[in-house]
Amino acid sequence: MVAIITDCVIEDDRRRSGLFQGDVFVHRPLAPAIELCGIAKEYVEKGFHPHEAQRAQYELPVERYAEILAEIKPRFIHDSRCKRLIAEIVKAVGGDVERTYFDVPRLRSSTSDNYLTTGIAYAFHPHRDTWYSAPPCQINWWLPVYPIDSGSGMAIHPQYFSDAVENTSERYDYYRWNKESRANAAAHIKTDTREQPKAVKEMRLDPDLRIVTAPGGIFQFSAGHLHSSLPNQTGKTRFSIDFRTVHIDDVAAKRGAPNIDSRCTGTTLRDFLRCSDLSPLPEELISAYDDRPPPADAVLTFEHRRMGRAPSPEGD
Repeated sequence: MVAIITDCVIEDDRRRSGLFQGDVFVHRPLAPAIELCGIAKEYVEKGFHPHEAQRAQYELPVERYAEILAEIKPRFIHDSRCKRLIAEIVKAVGGDVERTYFDVPRLRSSTSDNYLTTGIAYAFHPHRDTWYSAPPCQINWWLPVYPIDSGSGMAIHPQYFSDAVENTSERYDYYRWNKESRANAAAHIKTDTREQPKAVKEMRLDPDLRIVTAPGGIFQFSAGHLHSSLPNQTGKTRFSIDFRTVHIDDVAAKRGAPNIDSRCTGTTLRDFLRCSDLSPLPEELISAYDDRPPPADAVLTFEHRRMGRAPSPEGD
């Protein structure tokens, strides 16, 4: 049974323990989260000017729309203000910024009426982040940039938190994904041919859990939860932000949600930075999550700037 816990003052260790058991925590809009949304609006509204950002899809060819997203998303990711604000968000909900590490925030977009659902604006099928080499102790944070309703956010499928799903995660190698697939997301407009882990059988996705918050409101859930993008039919593009955190004590102890069906290769842990000073996790902790030594040519972390300009990572 999944509990939805709203605005609860609770010790961080207890919160993480609840998240690892499938609970979902919801926080009302926080000042640093509202500021983070404001930065996202700056990029989105400037990028799509003179068009209204949430309706620009009706004014632009899809190829041009994808080009704009490919420009603004990585700029948001690497804005130093975002890293500072994530640390403030973590602290505001009771997290320890000396022991909590985060992955850079993603600016996501979900267009309406199937305008663009691949590549830079990928509409995620039901999946667990652990299928994509996330550690079991990863916590996901999600917040809308503009007002949303229950038809334009994302869905969690809690009935599968403890039920295994037959999937293709054994084909997913995070280091190969970094080397071959992440940089060209914007090129996938009509179809997306990149190999991504998916369920192999039809699933029972109803009932699902949809959290609706005001802009700057946040909900947290485990990387072990099955979740998906909702098919947006609202007539407006949904823009949202998500980021991920791990606590160094959980990494060291290999605590987290139960791994019931993930068989991928590699780990995303090298992408995480300490909230207080942006230092990486110790390599000796990370290497314990590699099932075998990475090959010499493996790309352990994705550097956006190594491609000449800053291409965006996979989108939602």
